[in-house]
Order: sequence, then structure tokens, then C-alpha cells
Amino acid sequence: MDVNAAVAAVAAIAGVCTGVVAMLAFRLSERERGRSPRSAPPAEPTLPPGVDTVLSVLRSSAVVLDESDTVLKASSAAYALGLVRGGRLAVEPMLKMARDTRRDGEIRQLELDLPRRNRPGRADLLAVSARSAPLGARLVLLLVEDLTEARRIEAVRRDFVANVSHELKTPAGALSLLSEAVLDAADDPEAVTRFAGRMQNEATRLTNLIQELIDLSRVQDNDMLSQAELVSVDELVTEAIDRCRQQADGRQITIASGGTADLSVWGNRGQLAAALGNLVENAVNYSPPHTRVAIAGSLVTSGGGDLVEIAVTDQGIGIPETDRERIFERFYRVDPARSRATGGTGLGLAIVKHVAASHGGEVLVWSAEGQGSTFTLRLPEPGSARERHLAVRRDRDGLGGTLHEPAEFPEQADADTEVDGQGDPQSTRTNETAREVLP
Repeated sequence: MDVNAAVAAVAAIAGVCTGVVAMLAFRLSERERGRSPRSAPPAEPTLPPGVDTVLSVLRSSAVVLDESDTVLKASSAAYALGLVRGGRLAVEPMLKMARDTRRDGEIRQLELDLPRRNRPGRADLLAVSARSAPLGARLVLLLVEDLTEARRIEAVRRDFVANVSHELKTPAGALSLLSEAVLDAADDPEAVTRFAGRMQNEATRLTNLIQELIDLSRVQDNDMLSQAELVSVDELVTEAIDRCRQQADGRQITIASGGTADLSVWGNRGQLAAALGNLVENAVNYSPPHTRVAIAGSLVTSGGGDLVEIAVTDQGIGIPETDRERIFERFYRVDPARSRATGGTGLGLAIVKHVAASHGGEVLVWSAEGQGSTFTLRLPEPGSARERHLAVRRDRDGLGGTLHEPAEFPEQADADTEVDGQGDPQSTRTNETAREVLP
């Protein structure tokens, strides 16, 4: 009896212990189950399906920020504009706008003028328009448009219209006054002949001005790349000489050509011919009688690749140093009285500068008062020029590009500092090859 009671007591104690252990195990399991979701690391934010594809076809620069203001992804244009640096949005007003949008979910927009990267000494600014919008529950999207070029063109057009109005009014007013003088002098054949000659001169000035306005409009609006071809420099020189032959012969000015033969450039033949023709025409107009004008082509090597130079040298009056930086401005004349006498409009060199820039080149000037001037048209050699044209076309026809993570764009030095092929910020050297043609 005592043995049975002891066995029963032991069994009861074992059952109680088993129940306690099972209860403790159940409680621990429930606790761990409730704790595991809270202790798991938060999921990385990702773009909603399809958003990456949609943003990649936009021309705007796109930046996606997560809830901690870290750049999740951004387009290559955003990195190029300096909006994203070190994985963060570098423009404080845009960052504040994004935070406000994350807080209340409202779409916002603002326009900013930003200093260009690594150009502290430059006065030009980067004009942008930014729009922020919520992207899902945790992300904010920024779309940024570069308005710099549009604003520059708008300012140029305003100035252009004002200048054109003034320039057209001058010959038109002169024609009106001369026509009245002809009517008043109807009984004086000699006076009529004199006034008619002056009317003819003013009409020629007006015609030349209108033609150069048309030429300037063409070089600005036409797509140079759609008509680019391999152009012989010798043919351009011959065409420029033929264009000014009669005018030079009338003033007994000799036009000579020389330099390296069989050079070629890649570009729009008509625009290149117009640019070189303007340089030769200026050289003839501003040279005294019985002098020479030289045209020479050469191939030069620079740090940025080979360049084709076409230099036009005269023995004219030269250009004062104070005017050399402004001679490429539209309607600017060093000597307005002499320009009117020669029929100049002040647009020829502006056309040359625009054509050179659109072909990836530049136009340089060397001058000394009383000794003459040399204008040098510098263009990339055909191979690099063609590659540049194709790259510009791809950028123009292409879209905004896929979005990239900040790790794909390490911080680099700004590559858009303006230098010439020699590494110098400016160059105004003469072209000795062209001057060798002169006596």
C-alpha cells in the first residue's frame, strides 16, 4: 500500500513537471514569434514596378529619394548637372521641397538659378525648373528641367529684335528722305542723279542686311548634322575667292592661297562656305588698295586631337585691342562710319562664330593696328568631327536614359571647364602659314 502510494506520488510530480515545461516552452515560442517581426531589418525601398522604365524615357533629369532623403536612383543627366553628389541631393531648396511633398503628399514646383559646378569665377548660372511628387508611400520623385539654353535664346531674341529694328530703320528712313529730295529736285537732273545714286547705295545696304539676317536665321535654325558631309578645304577656299574676286579686282587687291593641300573637314558645306566667304570679304573690305589678302589651310596637332585651321590674313588697318573681344557680337562695328561706307552690317563675324561653334570649332583673331589682321577658323579633323556629330545626334534623339544608383557615379572632377586644344583658356595667336603667303 505504501509502495503504491509512493509510485502515484512520483507519477503526479512527473506530470506536473511535464506540464510546467510544456507551458514554459509554449510561452517562449509565443514570445519569440511575436519578437521576430519587430527585430527583422526593414526591407530596402524599391521603385514600384514599371516606374524605372517610364522615367528612363523622359527627357527630364529624374531623382528618386527614399524616406531618409538618400538618393535611391537618378538619371545620368542629374549627375552631370551636379544635382546629386555622394548619394545625396546637393540642392537644398529641392531637398526642402521633397521633404514637404513627403509630409503632405502635394505636388510642388519651383524655378532656381544654380551656380555651375567648379566654376566659381564664372557669372553664368544654371537655370532649372524642378517638380516634386510622391512615388508610392515612402519615395519622392524629382523631375528637373534645364532651362538655361531656353532663357539664353529668349534673351538673344529680344536683343536681336531690338537691334534689327534699329538697323532696318536707318536705311529705310534714308530712302524715304532721299525719295522726297528727288521729288523736290525734279527740275534739276544733276541733283536727281546724285540723290538716285545715294538711294541705290541705301537700297544695297538694306538688301545686304536682309540677306545676312536670312543667313543668320538659317545657321541658327537649320540642323547642321542632317546635311554634314566631307568637304574639301581647297574647294571652300576657291569658292570664297570667287565670291570676292570682282570686289578685290576693283580695288586692285590680290587674293593669294597656299598652305597644306588636300585637307578636308566634316560639316555643312553651305554654312562653311558662307563663314569662310565672310572672312575673306571682310579682309578685302578693310584692306587698302594695292595690298594682298592670303588664305591658307594647315593641319595642327593639339592635346585634344588634330585640328584643321583655315586662316585669312590681310594687310589692313587692324583692330584695336579694346574691340577684339566684341567684334563677334551681332551688329557690332569697330568703325560704324567705315562699315557703312563698305556696306558692312555687323553680322558677318557673328555668322562665322556661330558656324564654327556648331561644327565643334572656334574662330580666333590676331591683329595689330596698322599691320593687319588674321582670322583663323579652327575645326576638328574629319574623323573626330564626324564622331562628335553622331554623338550629338544620339544625345538629341535619345531619351533621358535609365536610372542609376549613386555607386555607379563616383565623384569626379568637372569636365566642362572650357579650354582649347592646347589646354589654355583662350588663344589669340596668329597663323604663320597664312602670313607666309604675303610678301
